[in-house]
Amino acid sequence: MGVLITVLVVFAAAGLVLLALSLRNVQQYEKGVVFRFGRLLPDIRGPGLRVIRPIGDRMRKVSVQTEVLGIPPQGSITADNVTLTVDAVVYFRVIDPVKALVNVRNYPSAVSQIAQTSLRAVIGRADLDTLLSDRDHINAELKKVMDAPTEEPWGLRIERVEIKDIALPASMMRSMSKQAEAERERRARVIAADGEFQASQRLSDAAATMADTPGALQLRLLQTVVDVSAEKNSTLVMPFPVEMLRFFEHQSRETDGESIHRSIPRPALPERPEESQELPELITSAPPTAPAFPLSGERVGSHGDRTGSRAAVAREQRDNWPTHADSDSEASHAGG
Repeated sequence: MGVLITVLVVFAAAGLVLLALSLRNVQQYEKGVVFRFGRLLPDIRGPGLRVIRPIGDRMRKVSVQTEVLGIPPQGSITADNVTLTVDAVVYFRVIDPVKALVNVRNYPSAVSQIAQTSLRAVIGRADLDTLLSDRDHINAELKKVMDAPTEEPWGLRIERVEIKDIALPASMMRSMSKQAEAERERRARVIAADGEFQASQRLSDAAATMADTPGALQLRLLQTVVDVSAEKNSTLVMPFPVEMLRFFEHQSRETDGESIHRSIPRPALPERPEESQELPELITSAPPTAPAFPLSGERVGSHGDRTGSRAAVAREQRDNWPTHADSDSEASHAGG
């Protein structure tokens, strides 16, 4: 009886050990792949408590979560011959656990190598401006290049690829900063010129409106006075009408002309009646004489009007200067 009890206890313990070896717990984010004596079973075990044969069966659990893989910095040359260093990050997950276990060994390392080679290839086909300004296009092209060798043969899906950082040489960074500064200065000048053009158009329209309405100029003058007085300054600037300035200028020209005309004396002619009686024809035919005047600068005419130059003033005074015939006739009348 005791031997029987011992045998039953041994069988019960062996059964418990075999049961413990045959039970496998699969998590929700995992898939179980069973190999029986090295051969793959077609059934993929889902999450939960799963039973396998304790002898001959071996289960491999594969995570179907999205994994993040960082790509080490890769030195490359762009299409426009610029040397730079780029690093990126890859997001992928397993969609077929059987292919991920059977067709490739250590699929995370394989994805890392594919990402590095694809990154260098894509950067070599793009120029620097596209790489800096259109990263979405570069990321999409990277994803497309990496999907081909990983999804169908390895059972991996590349969900996303992003470039993290682009390291440029110091000389290239200085050149780009100069270019950006020049571009900003050009935009500032264009904007300022556009603003001046629009302001000139508005001022022209306002001037045309004020010209049609004379009272608008007076209102604008009063508004200017109010604006100046609002600053509480001790000095008040009053605009002076241009028409009044022109009136004073015209009056000053007339006054200067009359004073100059009065200040020019006529020279005294000698009384020689005998010469005038003996040679009347010769004196009459003699050319008139006039004093010499400088021929440069602006002068005032004999009637008070302003002439263009001293030459014009000299011509006018020469035409009005008395001749020898006039002088002799005046002397004869004085003698008679």
